[in-house]
Amino acid sequence: MAAKNNSYLDQVVAQQAELEEDLRPAFARSAPAPAAMPIPPGAPGPRGALAKRAGRVGSARENTPQGPVEVRVSGWWRWRTVLVPPNAFVVHTRRGAAEPLHIGLGVSFRFDPAKDSYLVVPGAIQTILINAYCICSELQGVLVQGYVQWIIDDFATAYRKLDFSDPEDPMRLVNVQLREQAEAAIKDKVSTMAVRDVLSDKQPIIEELTARLRTVAEGAGDGARGLGLSIVTVQIKEAVVSSNTLWENLQKPYRSEQNRVARLAELDAQEAVSVREAAAGRAAEQRRIENERELAELRARNDAASFDRESAERLRRTEREHEVNREVADLAQQQALHTLRLEREQHAEKLDNARRQAERVALRQEADLALAQAKTRVAHEAALLELDRQRVGVDIANSRNAATMQAELIEALPAIVDNLPTPTELRTVQIGGDTTGLASVVAQLSDIITAIRKTGQS
Repeated sequence: MAAKNNSYLDQVVAQQAELEEDLRPAFARSAPAPAAMPIPPGAPGPRGALAKRAGRVGSARENTPQGPVEVRVSGWWRWRTVLVPPNAFVVHTRRGAAEPLHIGLGVSFRFDPAKDSYLVVPGAIQTILINAYCICSELQGVLVQGYVQWIIDDFATAYRKLDFSDPEDPMRLVNVQLREQAEAAIKDKVSTMAVRDVLSDKQPIIEELTARLRTVAEGAGDGARGLGLSIVTVQIKEAVVSSNTLWENLQKPYRSEQNRVARLAELDAQEAVSVREAAAGRAAEQRRIENERELAELRARNDAASFDRESAERLRRTEREHEVNREVADLAQQQALHTLRLEREQHAEKLDNARRQAERVALRQEADLALAQAKTRVAHEAALLELDRQRVGVDIANSRNAATMQAELIEALPAIVDNLPTPTELRTVQIGGDTTGLASVVAQLSDIITAIRKTGQS
C-alpha cells in the first residue's frame, strides 16, 4: 500500500522556502556580480578576499557596490576616500601596520589602493531560517522550523574569528555555521523528547537552542569573549510530524473528542430546539385555536347581525310589497271602475248614437223618399215641361220661315268663325241655288261644316 503524502509538511516546507527567498537580499537574487576594477600601476598584487575588496574601486566620485553594502569611493588613483554607510562595520588595514588603522561602525577613511585594504560588513540584524529534520525519543521523524536573529556586538573580535570573505554576501558563511549549530542543538534536544511534547511545548527547545547559541556567539560565563556576536532572539515556528499516518493518529483522539463534544452539543442543541419548537408549536396551536374561536364568535355575531338585517329587510320588503299590492289593487279597482264607467258611458253614448243614427237614417230615408218623390214630381213636371217645350218648339218650328232661320244663322256666323282654326289654305264653298227652302239651306251648311272638318284634320 502506497504511503500517503503529508500535504501539511509539504506546505510548511514550501512556505519556508518562499520566506527564505523573500529574506534574501535583492542583489543576491537578481544583481550580477560586479566586475573587478583594474589595479593601478605600481600597486602590489591581490592579497586574498581583502585585496579583492580593496581592488573594487571606481573613478573619482562614483558609487561602487561592495557586496550587500553600498560603499562610495571618491578620488583618483592613490588619493581616494572610502565613504561607509552609517549602518555598516568597516575595518581598514595597511601594509606594515600590526593593527587596523580604522575599525568601527560607519567609519569613513582615506584609502591608498597600493598598500591599503578594507572590509565592510552589514551591521543590521541577521535572520537565519532553520529547518531541522529530527528524530524524537519515539523514533519518529519531526520537522522543526524556527529562526534565529543575531547581530554583531564586537566587530573587532568578529572579523578576526569569522569568515566574511564572500564578496557577494559576507554573512553567508557565518549564517551557515550558526544554522548548522542551531540544527544540531535542536536535534539533540528533540531526541530526548516525545512527539507530543515536541508538538505541544516548544519552550524547552527554545531554551536549549538559546543557551547553546549564546555560549558559542557571546562566550561562556568565565569571561570568554566568544565570536563577538549577540543573539537577539530564538523562536520555534512549527513542529510537523513527517509521517502522515502518525500525524492523523495523533489528531484522532482530539478530533474524536471534539466530534463527541460537537455531536453532544448538536444533540443538546437539537433537544433544546425540539423543546422550543414544541413549546412554540403549542403556543402557535393555542393562538390558532384562540384565533379560530374569536373568528368563530366574530363570524357568529356577524351572521346574527346579517340575519337580523336580512330578516328586517325581508319584513320591510314584504310589508312594502303588500302595501304596493294593496295600492296596485286599489289602483286596479279604481281603473276597473273607471273602465266600467267609461264602458257604461260609451255604451250609453253608443245607444244614443245608434238612436240618433236610426233617427238620422229615418230622417234620411224620409228625406230620400221626399227627395225621390220631389224628383219624381220634378221629373214628371220636367217631362211635362219638356213635352210642353217640344210642343211649343214644334209649334215655333212650324211657325218659322226661311227668313227667320237665315237671320239666326247670320247672327251665329261670327261665333262660328271665331271658333274656326286659322286657315292654312283657302277653300271656297259657294252657296247658291235655291235658298228659300229649309232643305237646301241645311244641305249647304252641311257642305260648309264638312269642308271645315277636312281643313281641321289636315
